[in-house]
Parts: sequence; structure tokens; C-alpha cells
Amino acid sequence: MPGGTFTCPASHQFLIMQTEKFSPKDSLQLIDQMINQAKNRFSENGFLYLLWGWLILFCSIGHFVLLQLKIVEHPEIIWASCWLAVIFQVVYLVRTKKRETVKTYSENIINFIWVSFGICMFILSFILGRVKGWDQIYSLFLMLYGTPTFLSGIVMEFKPLKIGGIVCWCLAIISSYLTEEYGLLLLAAAMIAAWIVPGYLLRKKYNQQNKSLLNT
Repeated sequence: MPGGTFTCPASHQFLIMQTEKFSPKDSLQLIDQMINQAKNRFSENGFLYLLWGWLILFCSIGHFVLLQLKIVEHPEIIWASCWLAVIFQVVYLVRTKKRETVKTYSENIINFIWVSFGICMFILSFILGRVKGWDQIYSLFLMLYGTPTFLSGIVMEFKPLKIGGIVCWCLAIISSYLTEEYGLLLLAAAMIAAWIVPGYLLRKKYNQQNKSLLNT
């Protein structure tokens, strides 16, 4: 009885008999049903997309304004606020994980996609800092932002995220023709298309699903 689990011998024998009666067609139907249930369980409420979307939008526009006004020696200091968001996100995810009962395979994939994104952002920032290649930083960041956004849209079968990822890639190309300060404005536009709008749509879908579950 490891893990405190008790299995009734009679019920176990019944399950074996039922399994033996399963045809290949029945097995395929069961697998298909499980996949559909996983796809219908929409647990993404869009909160983190909105948190980071609004924060980066604020920092991008704030950085641009400070550059234009020339009232601060280091206008990039505004991005230090992202560390507060990182701390908040860690606390939020820990609390969310404690309340979680079931986690689907697709949710695990999405988590690893964003972990990979975070690692790539760190490595890119480290490399740019060493080679002093900050002139194309926003083009590279936009390219990276598009990848996890698009892949998350594929996994969740959520079109707004797919479109948001493509918008990031297009803006990455456009920003390569602009000066660094105007790349900030493209970064702000990317946040609206890739994270803020999809974030609100995800929240709407999440609330609608929870409402329908309560009514059943």
C-alpha cells in the first residue's frame, strides 16, 4: 500500500476484464476523448501576459520620453522596475502551484517554452553587454518575444497569440531600419499586439469557461 493507496482486488479484476474487451477502435476513441478534455481545460487566465505587457509598455514609453526630455542621466534605469515584477511573478506562481490540482501536458510545454525564452533573454543580454552591441537590442528582443508568443498560441490553439508573435517578428525587421530610441516605440506597439490584447482575450475566455462550468 505505498503512498496510502488501497486497491480492491475485485475492482482490479473487473478493470482487467473490461480492458480485455477493449477493441483498438475503443482505445483510439478513449485517447481522442482524453485529448479533447485536455484541450477544453483552459486554465490560462492571461494575468502574466497582462502584467508583463503593461509593464514593458510603460517602461518603453517612459524610456522614450526620458530620452527626449534629457532630464535623467541614465533613462534606462526605468527598466529596473522589471525586477519587482520578477519577484511578484515568483510569488504568484508558487501560490498558483499550491492551488493546482491537475496540470495538462500542454501546460507543461508552455512553461518550458517560457523558461527557454527567459534563458535566451539572459544569454543575449550578457553577450550584448560584453560586445557592446546595444544598437540592435530592440530588434533582437522583438525577435525573441515573438518566438514564445507564437509557440504558446500554437500549443493553446489561440489565434491572437499566433498573430502577436508574427507582429513581433515583423516589427523586429522594421526596427533594424530605425534608431534605437524609436525601437522603443515599436517595442511598446509589440506589447499591445502580442501580450496585452491576447491577455484580455485569454481572461475573457477563462472567465467564460469557468462560468459555463459553474452552470453545469
